[in-house]
Amino acid sequence: MRIPLSWLREFAQVPAGSTAEDVMAELVKVGFEEEEVHRPTDALRGPVVVGQVLSLVKEPQTNGKTINWCQVRIVPEGTEQTLTGEGVDPSGVQGIICGAHNFVEGDKVVVTLPGAVLPGDFHISARKTYGHLSAGMIASVRELGIGEDHDGILVLSRIGLDPEIGSDALELLGLYDQAAEINVTPDRGYAFSIRGAAREYAHATGTSFTDPASRVNPPESLSGGYGVKLNDDAPIYGKPGSDRFVARTVRGVDATRPTPPWMSSRLRLAGIRSISLPVDISNYVMVELGQPNHCYDLDRLSGDIVVRRAKAGEKITTLDGKERPLDVEDLLITDDSGAIGIAGVMGGAHTEVSDSTTNILVEAAHFDEVSIARSRRRHKLPSEASKRFERGVDWHIAHVAAQRVVDLLAELAGGTADESGTDVGTAPDPVTIALPAGFAAERIGIDFTEGQIVTSLEDLGAVVEKIEESGSGISYTVTAPSWRSDLETKEDLSEEIARLVGYDNIPATLPVAPPGRGLSRTQQQRRRLVQALADAGLTEVLAYPFVSRAANDTFGVAESGAPRPAVKLANPISEEQGFLRTSVLPGLIEVAKRNHSRGFRDLALFEAGLVFLPGDVVGTASIPPLGVKPSDEVLDGLYDGVPHQPLHIAAVLTGHDSPAAASHTPRAWDWADALDIARLAGDVLGVEIVVSQGSHQAFHPGRAARLSLRSGDVVGFAGELHPKLLAAHDMPPRSIALEFNADALFEAAADVIVAQPISGFPVATQDVALVVPQDIPADDVLAALRDGAGELLEDVALFDVYAGKGIEEGKKSLAFGLRFRAQDRTLTADEASSARENAVAVAFERFGAVQR
Repeated sequence: MRIPLSWLREFAQVPAGSTAEDVMAELVKVGFEEEEVHRPTDALRGPVVVGQVLSLVKEPQTNGKTINWCQVRIVPEGTEQTLTGEGVDPSGVQGIICGAHNFVEGDKVVVTLPGAVLPGDFHISARKTYGHLSAGMIASVRELGIGEDHDGILVLSRIGLDPEIGSDALELLGLYDQAAEINVTPDRGYAFSIRGAAREYAHATGTSFTDPASRVNPPESLSGGYGVKLNDDAPIYGKPGSDRFVARTVRGVDATRPTPPWMSSRLRLAGIRSISLPVDISNYVMVELGQPNHCYDLDRLSGDIVVRRAKAGEKITTLDGKERPLDVEDLLITDDSGAIGIAGVMGGAHTEVSDSTTNILVEAAHFDEVSIARSRRRHKLPSEASKRFERGVDWHIAHVAAQRVVDLLAELAGGTADESGTDVGTAPDPVTIALPAGFAAERIGIDFTEGQIVTSLEDLGAVVEKIEESGSGISYTVTAPSWRSDLETKEDLSEEIARLVGYDNIPATLPVAPPGRGLSRTQQQRRRLVQALADAGLTEVLAYPFVSRAANDTFGVAESGAPRPAVKLANPISEEQGFLRTSVLPGLIEVAKRNHSRGFRDLALFEAGLVFLPGDVVGTASIPPLGVKPSDEVLDGLYDGVPHQPLHIAAVLTGHDSPAAASHTPRAWDWADALDIARLAGDVLGVEIVVSQGSHQAFHPGRAARLSLRSGDVVGFAGELHPKLLAAHDMPPRSIALEFNADALFEAAADVIVAQPISGFPVATQDVALVVPQDIPADDVLAALRDGAGELLEDVALFDVYAGKGIEEGKKSLAFGLRFRAQDRTLTADEASSARENAVAVAFERFGAVQR
């Protein structure tokens, strides 16, 4: 909403020196947002004066053009010229070249003199042209930036002006005025008017406000006017499309009269271009009072006006000259000839006011907000009228607005108003709201006094009645003003009280966090794990969670052909990616493939993301109704249909672990690196991950490991990806990958990781080589040694595997290093040897292991 300051000052006490910025600063206090300042003099600067053409000599040119060599007086006769500079004649008569031909000798015009600057940063200076020194320019409305007409210069007498020669043309045309533009939220449509803006300015500054409606004197009642029928027998949106229609008649109008400069200037600053006097008057009243209205050419109407819904197949040609097919939900203004307007949106071309119009029917109606909004969107026809109607217009202002239009048509267009008129419709019931005295304080956090509550609400225009009930305390019955259709509940009133008392009075108090708040245990674990992987040199990426069915079948289950339920998307981006992922690896491999195709060969990528594992029930057959809180049973049913979504972490490694450099040969990633990453994850969380020979259809048959917890639960797989899969995805051979269920690790992790004390006594080392059958996993033998060695064992590690000469066929030799240490003494060789023998005994008992 653009608010011209000269207009605002008529109804609010705006200090004389206030700028648009000052006005916006005040309106911000009551909840409006600043948008922009509109100040014509930012682009148009003087000297720009009123001049009179003394002589005009037409001079044909060789290029076929005829120019006018004019002598223009720019100061009153007998007055000295005060301007100086090149081309300025001390006599006050300037020689000016002009190419327009719509003026004659004696006309008063707008003259821009040397030193002036016009919109577009066009500087005026004296210059030699067509054989003359032209010292200035006779301006058109387009050159002044106040209109689009460029067919001729602005002749002041034709817009009803006879100013003194030499007077300031910028002041004459209202160009020193400025406008403050604010953003009006959809619930405050009343502020789309000078009436509403002035009221809000008075709220913000604590000054008085003059309602522009109080300056209009409409008849107490209207009858005998033009026939109007409200015929919306089947309301579509819960209430009739129109519940009030006021019609007034003005005869003998001269529609060709010019719009006064003060009116066109204000409309222009308000963002509305001047069209013709009747249309400008209609727009002026709309901006002033917030009530859209329309002028019909009375002589083009036939029969009574009927407000009704459109019929199937009906059409209308609107004011923009376009024929539009109508929908049966469109609310129309019609007469015997058919549709003459889309109610509240745009009028029809058939009854448009033109220069030949002499008799006008003025309409000021009230329409349903939803109906207007739907029609505006349906026809893509935004208009100043629809913008106000769809946000709510004061029902009680229609007859005032109609009278204001009538008065201006009589004053400016020479019309005569009929005493009779039409006012049909039924007033809505006033909105009454019960407000407990302490409710606003509880909701806002300020102890409002009774005076603040009552004064704030009465300033809004509400009627407040205080009620004292024994045992219940004090409350108020508040009747909302008719122009505030957004006030419906006690919460709305509380917000208005806070707004008018001042948002700056609301204390800024930070709530005290209850003990134990902050990151949850799982959030802490996730951050620690992701950070550890990043610190280890891996790069975190995010891939799409949408995959193909084949990808879920390959990566989601270890064995080929095993069923893997998946969630199918109802509206996928691509049919090829029509399912939610059950494994993170497919998307991660696509990221690696894309990087590899762009020349990035050495990659170490990881992703922490959810996978979607549906259970026996997916979704629900019944959706709870809106506006009602579902019961616990209904919510349980909804949650039962939500797929399980554990957090998985996956990694893909290709190429080498470091860039090549002088005296450095990079090492290619191998399956052992995948195991190291898995072990790192376990170490960070304090969870022991058991690595054993595994099998997964997406991994190499002999280079895949199963990742398990000590409980035996499998949490993931790691190793080298299957050669056929790599070839199919155009990935480098020997690419490495792993994926594990991070949520399972979080659940198995201890609440607190306790660091073991470091002994100050020396370590005792013992090595042992055990011969076991080929099919016995080394990790199982290592576990047996750990169990048998007892509490003195600090660490045990496999350092060699051998099969061949000297080893019986079908068997292998596993060499382990055992490290023993005591916390309170130096171990003897006998103690270390005894612990080693105990460990070997357990390995023999479990696997028949014998020392080599």
